[in-house]
Amino acid sequence: MTGSGAGAAVRRIDTTRPHPARVYDWFLGGKDNYPVDEELGRRITSIDAGAPRAARSNRWFMQRATRLLVRELGIRQFLDIGSGIPTEPNLHQIAQSTAPEARVVYVDNDPIVLAHAGALLRGTPEGLTEYLQADAREPRTILDQAARLLDLDRPVALSLIALMHFVADADGAYEMVETLVGALAPGSCLVLSAMTADLEPENVRRGIAAYAAGGVTLVARTQDEVARFFEGLDLVEPGVVSVADWRPELAEGESDLGPGPISLYGAVGVKR
Repeated sequence: MTGSGAGAAVRRIDTTRPHPARVYDWFLGGKDNYPVDEELGRRITSIDAGAPRAARSNRWFMQRATRLLVRELGIRQFLDIGSGIPTEPNLHQIAQSTAPEARVVYVDNDPIVLAHAGALLRGTPEGLTEYLQADAREPRTILDQAARLLDLDRPVALSLIALMHFVADADGAYEMVETLVGALAPGSCLVLSAMTADLEPENVRRGIAAYAAGGVTLVARTQDEVARFFEGLDLVEPGVVSVADWRPELAEGESDLGPGPISLYGAVGVKR
């Protein structure tokens, strides 16, 4: 597996400060987090009891989008940037359950993700499941590395799940996505989810403040601002909506999250 060095990665993990990937893992009921992450997760949940619901709904959005891409759009290559700590079912498991030959490349720069990637990201022998250690803010480096594993002259699904709210406009959020999508062939797809304050402004504001106290910066975007990531692409119905409302007919094995908004927008766009 590309991006070896799990032992060194474990030594680099900072357990004195919370990390968003580990807090997210705690929200999902995972075990790859530390007391500092649980402390922040509990603080955020005390502010917004829906935070764990949002994390689960976001994972289900990824699963539904992947099913659509494989079953309806015929996508067989995936580039998942900011993949986070592996949580079953992972993207490659969804894709390869329908198309065993699917090729999936995960990208992250978090040492804890690297530490777990070798053990958990096991795909089918017919396909490919690889992990690259790279920074999302260096899209050309990612593309250069991914080109050794994926055929960029054929359609690729670019997956940016719950990633872009960690990248501010001033840090080149839109330019980053434009660079990545621009390098992909026609027929490629962008799958993206991002935090919004449109639905629960006060809860989201307080949640952002709690993350900031833990040293993590978040950006909440409006529906129009999320739609801007898809400029030049054909949006798949129903467009940019709360992840909870995106193509519920593709749900498999999802549980009832109960009432209340989910403050994450999600959408899928197709490159002409």
